[in-house]
Amino acid sequence: MNNLLEKSAFERLELSFGLFSSNEKVWILTDEHGCVMLTTDDEDGVPVWPSDDLAKLWATEDWADCEPMAISLSDFVQKWIPGMEKDGLMLMVCPIPAEEGEVIPPDAFIEYINRA
Repeated sequence: MNNLLEKSAFERLELSFGLFSSNEKVWILTDEHGCVMLTTDDEDGVPVWPSDDLAKLWATEDWADCEPMAISLSDFVQKWIPGMEKDGLMLMVCPIPAEEGEVIPPDAFIEYINRA
């Protein structure tokens, strides 16, 4: 985890996909309303992390009552990605408290997974 905290957003993106593939899990944050969504200046999206520990780092202040939830990589690719494409949502890969994650479209998630 500390290794990822010291990396740039792009480096975290690349390393995260290796971890998504090897762990076969994607971590999100949830609250009583469901999946946590983030908004950047231009995009709405779902933050994703390669581990529960990294997701927990984001669960502060407004998100303090959120809990990490694992989704199998196959479910994420088969169910979540098509839903996000339909809803026009992006993915925010491995944001950390001091820095936002890289924002990518759902189809890029598939491309990165296929290369990992």
